[in-house]
Amino acid sequence: MKTRAYGQYCGFARALEVVGERWALLVVRDLLVGPKRFTDLLRGLPGIPSNVLTARLKELEHAGVARRRVLPRPARAVVYELTEYGLELEAVVVELGRWGAKNLGDPRPDETITVDSLVTALRTTFQPAAARGLRAGFELHVGEIVLHARVAGGRVAVAAGALPGADLAIEAGPGIRALMAGEVSPAAAIENGIVHVTGDRALLTRFAEIFRIEPMPVRKT
Repeated sequence: MKTRAYGQYCGFARALEVVGERWALLVVRDLLVGPKRFTDLLRGLPGIPSNVLTARLKELEHAGVARRRVLPRPARAVVYELTEYGLELEAVVVELGRWGAKNLGDPRPDETITVDSLVTALRTTFQPAAARGLRAGFELHVGEIVLHARVAGGRVAVAAGALPGADLAIEAGPGIRALMAGEVSPAAAIENGIVHVTGDRALLTRFAEIFRIEPMPVRKT
């Protein structure tokens, strides 16, 4: 399969030849959340043409990053998943997401939020040091999207879906970014209706500390 070549004998250049094409890393991002059918990927990446998705998946398969697998009966569906080599990209995606979140700002009018992008957002903004000594479950509702995070032992596990018995349930819109960026306090976020919470309200402060969007570095003049 023909891929873009940069003509440089360099690991970084080789990596870009594999995942540097448009949409490729977003496909990887969604597959890091879990195996997906073609239709799942298409639905989770609004704006990607089906022929482009087909091309990206073929390129990732050819590079040994992704593979197809047939689910057992009764599903009998074909899903795409990352290989062991592809899973090594998790650290890259996390760090790149953490870096990009600093420049996120408010959503643009034409931008959508998906469950996989939110799962990735919580994974990339997680601050292990701030989570030390905490064992708690968070359930997050953003519009129709529901996901949850379990924090324990300085680690986090994030997945789609509800979390029965969550210590804190948060209903929010895109404005939750301001809370995570420290632009608004937890108390003000509740008072101003940015978030609505159920459960241990004191945990909202911990949530904002644990899932924190770091500020842009200040430019020196």
